[in-house]
Amino acid sequence: MQSPYIGRAIATVVIVGLVAWTAVRALGTRSPETPRAPFPAPATDAPLAIAKSQQTDVLAGGCFWGVQAVFEHLKGVALVTSGYAGGYIKSPSYEAVSTGVTGHAESISIIYDGSQLTYGQLLMVFFSVAHDPTQWNRQGPDTGS
Repeated sequence: MQSPYIGRAIATVVIVGLVAWTAVRALGTRSPETPRAPFPAPATDAPLAIAKSQQTDVLAGGCFWGVQAVFEHLKGVALVTSGYAGGYIKSPSYEAVSTGVTGHAESISIIYDGSQLTYGQLLMVFFSVAHDPTQWNRQGPDTGS
């Protein structure tokens, strides 16, 4: 008859291994850096359109619902739609993308009036509020490619 201590020893090794693996993984993530100064205005940017014009821009990074919420409040933005860019699956689900193996990036499509916003202004908002380029494969609480 086997000793009950062998089962306990195996369970303890598995638990300690999982805790150690989680700790090593947590140490590998970088915390967001605090910007030293506000994000600068673009050095060169296209001028505002003279007449009302519909422009479309697609940006990817971080939680698309959070990024979508930022751009929905900008004057001149008509529509913001969340979705996925890239990847290997034609119509992925949120759960499939959340596994991190589909190769998709959470993205948004922004339709805006070029007479009220420029592409440079959209990028300035994106990098100062919605996306931190210093975080590799991570954006706030979201992790993945």
